[in-house]
Amino acid sequence: MRIGDSLQVLYQGRPVGTLALTAEKKAAFAYDEEWLENGFSISPFSLPLKKQVFLPLKPYFGGLFGVFADSLPDAWGNVLLNRVLKRNGMSADELTVLDRLAIVGASGMGALTYRPEKEIVTQSQEHSLDVLAGECEKILSEEYSDDLDALYRLGGTSGGARPKIMTQTEGGDWIIKFPSHADGKNAGKMEYEYALCAAECGIEMTQVKLFPSQNCAGYFGIKRFDRVNHGAEKGGRVHMLTAAALLELDYEQPSLDYHSLMKLTKILTRDNPHDLENMYRRMCFNVFAHNRDDHSKNFTFLYDEKQDQWRLSPAYDLTYSNTYYGEHTTSVDGNGKNPGKRELLAVGRGAGMDEKKCARIADEIRGCVERMLGEYIQ
Repeated sequence: MRIGDSLQVLYQGRPVGTLALTAEKKAAFAYDEEWLENGFSISPFSLPLKKQVFLPLKPYFGGLFGVFADSLPDAWGNVLLNRVLKRNGMSADELTVLDRLAIVGASGMGALTYRPEKEIVTQSQEHSLDVLAGECEKILSEEYSDDLDALYRLGGTSGGARPKIMTQTEGGDWIIKFPSHADGKNAGKMEYEYALCAAECGIEMTQVKLFPSQNCAGYFGIKRFDRVNHGAEKGGRVHMLTAAALLELDYEQPSLDYHSLMKLTKILTRDNPHDLENMYRRMCFNVFAHNRDDHSKNFTFLYDEKQDQWRLSPAYDLTYSNTYYGEHTTSVDGNGKNPGKRELLAVGRGAGMDEKKCARIADEIRGCVERMLGEYIQ
């Protein structure tokens, strides 16, 4: 299973640099010489384009820099990985972070890939969404699944906690989600309606669809923004970084305020007014639509190599949600429990936005949410 103590990082097939495991089990990184001449910083704050060995200092991310941790699966993917390893007589505890990246190989989110790649599942036959949803339910109930390889191949490198698959359909690359026990069987319909409402609120969204089911109201699908789905570069990959990766934050802890997200957007996008307003709109939407799981991995930025420009990605993971402590994971002007218009305006003002415009946007979004999502937020 072990792939050794070093791993090559690639972008669109071009060598970016090398990860090497230290005696303390941290993954040091250095750019390749050619990348230093012709490439870009893959993580602007943590990994500037310099000839040196970078060593991660934060205790989380398993000894990785955030940019590489973004390639790894989250809760659902780890459930599948652990089950596959157990079936093959291996333990997840025996894997280093480089082993995990080698398993991801070229199948992860974003544009970065890793070599040598380690295959751990075989090809399997295709199944309907209802069948896959049923197999996911078996996995969550710790039952045996005949289609473990299919589930891992389709969703083993995905982020987030809810069961999902990454697949090609409808002329592009999609993520399709299935409900977990905690969601209720019609969670897909709710997320779909939240996405439609967000678009109505002026929030940039990628294409969404409610895929049909015989067992529930439908499965929520969203077109991937880390893949190029049109034009001459169709099939290409887009480099992306979550706010957690950019700022090296533990996304599982409340460690961020919308003041910081607005500042990050201004700096990274070079004060792009569209992106700044879009971040403000997302904050308003999350407050009024009761989306409290607004942690630092739910905000992403995309890099356009041709323009040498970072932009805010389309929004995602918008749905009614609580946290175990009952507050927003990202606070609003310091208030995570019950932020309202006063806090929203304070964040907008702090980012240099016009206060009257901020007030108008907040009122519009509150009205839109109450009209379209009233059944969920009552």
